[in-house]
Amino acid sequence: MDFGFSLSSFVLILALLYILNFLKSWKQSHVENFPPSPRCLPLIGNLHLVDLQRPHLTFLQFAKKYGPVFRVQMGMKTMVVLAGYETVKEALVNNAEVFGERGLLKIFTSMDKGMGVTFSQGENSKIMRRFAISTLRDFGMGKSIIEEKIIEECSHLTNYFASFKGEPFEDFMILRAAVANIIVSILIRIRMDYDDSQFRRLLHLEHDNVRLLATPMVLLYNMFPFFGMLPGSHKTIVKNVEELCDFITKTFTERLKNLDENDQRSLIDAFLVRQKEEAANPQSYFHNGNLTRVVRNLFSAGIDTAATTLSWGLLLMAKYPKIQEKVQEEILSVIGSAQPLYSHRGQMPFTNAVIHEIQRFADIAPLNLGHETTKDVIFKGYFLPKGTYIVPLLTSVLRDKTQFEKPEEFYPNHFLDSKGNFRKNEAFMPFSAGRRACAGETLARMELFIFFTSLLQKFTFSFPPGVTEVDMTPDIGITNAPKPHMICALPCS
Repeated sequence: MDFGFSLSSFVLILALLYILNFLKSWKQSHVENFPPSPRCLPLIGNLHLVDLQRPHLTFLQFAKKYGPVFRVQMGMKTMVVLAGYETVKEALVNNAEVFGERGLLKIFTSMDKGMGVTFSQGENSKIMRRFAISTLRDFGMGKSIIEEKIIEECSHLTNYFASFKGEPFEDFMILRAAVANIIVSILIRIRMDYDDSQFRRLLHLEHDNVRLLATPMVLLYNMFPFFGMLPGSHKTIVKNVEELCDFITKTFTERLKNLDENDQRSLIDAFLVRQKEEAANPQSYFHNGNLTRVVRNLFSAGIDTAATTLSWGLLLMAKYPKIQEKVQEEILSVIGSAQPLYSHRGQMPFTNAVIHEIQRFADIAPLNLGHETTKDVIFKGYFLPKGTYIVPLLTSVLRDKTQFEKPEEFYPNHFLDSKGNFRKNEAFMPFSAGRRACAGETLARMELFIFFTSLLQKFTFSFPPGVTEVDMTPDIGITNAPKPHMICALPCS
C-alpha cells in the first residue's frame, strides 16, 4: 500500500511538472522577441539534444544555428546563452549592472545557503565581495608580501618535484597543495605540509565537489529540485561542504580566543574584528555563516583555477618540447639562475604569451558561473525579463575565430605581434569580466607566472618512457581539468 501511494504521488508530481513546463514554454513562446531555441520536448525541454557531460560543446553548436543569443530549456530551468566575444563583452562589461547578478542553481543554494561571495545575491554579495577584495589586497594580493610567499612555496614545490628523481609521478594534487598554501596563508596565516593528512582531506573534499558538480544527479536536482529527496551526488556535495565549514569554524573559533584587534594577521582576523564592530547591528552581514562561506569560497576559487592551469601547462610543455625549450632559453637569458619574479614578465614576451595561451587553450571554466538579469532589458534585439538565468559562454570567447587565428590549437603566437613582442587580446577572458570577474585574478596571475617560470627554470617536463601521446580531452567536471596522467620532471643541467 505504501508503495502504491508513493508511486501515485510520483506520477502526480510528474503530471504537475508536465503541466507547469507546458505553461512555461507556452508563455515564453508568446513573449515578443524572446531568444530562439531548439524545439523543446514536454518536461525535459532540450535535454535530449545536450551533451550532459560537456554541455558547452552543444551550446557552441547551437550558437552556429541560432546566433549569439539563444535559449535552452533544461527541464524546468530556462537559460539564455550568450556566445562570442562581442556578445559576452557587451553583456558583462558594457551592461555590467544589468547582467551583474549571480545566477543560482539549486545545488549552489544548497551548498552555501545564499551566503558567502561566490553563490550569493543582492546586498550580501556586494558587501562580502567588497570585504574579500579589500582584505585580499590588505594581506598582500598583488604586492611584494604575497610574492615572497609564492617564492617560498616554489622552493617547497621544486624540492618535492626533485624528490622523484626524474621518475613518473602525478602532479595534479601536488600543484593544488602548493597553490592552496598561498590562499591558506592569507585566510588563516599558516603553511600546511603537502603530506599533512588534514590538508590532503581538505584538498580532496574541494576537488571531489568540482567533479561531482558535473554528475547527472546534480543536473537532475537543478532541473527538478523535488528529486533532492533521493540519495545521490548532490547530497555528497552538501556533506563535503559541511565538513569544510566545520574545519573553518574550528579554525576561527581558535583565532577568536587570541584575537588582537590591533594586530590582524589573516582574513579571518579581519572578519572577526568587523563582526565585533557590528555586534550591535542585528542586520549585519558579518556573522559566522558568512565567515565560513567566504573562507570556503576563497579556498576553493583560490585553488582550482591556478592549479588546474599549471597542470595543463606542464602537460602542454611535455607535448610541445620545442615550445618548452624556447621558454627555458628565455628564462636563462633574462633571469639565469636567479629567482623568477613577477616583474620579469615584462622582459619575457614569449613566456608571458605561453602562459596566456595555456589559459586560453585550457579553457578552465567553459560555462562560466551563471549570471542573472537585474531588470527587464532589450539585448541584441531580444527581450530578457528580470531574473533571466544567463550563461556567458566563455569557451566561445576563448575560441572565437574572429579573435584568435587558430582557436582549436595551442598557439602562443596568439599573444605575440610580428616582432615577437607580447600582445594583449581583449578576448582573453579566462577570469570572466565585469562585476562578477574572479576576485583573485591578480593573485592568480602572479602565481601562474612565478610557479611556471620557477618550474621550467629547474626542470624539463616529459611524458613517461614509452608514452608518446596523452589524451588532451578534459576530464569530466564543472571545470576543465586534465585527465589523470603521469609526468616526468627531469632536472635541467
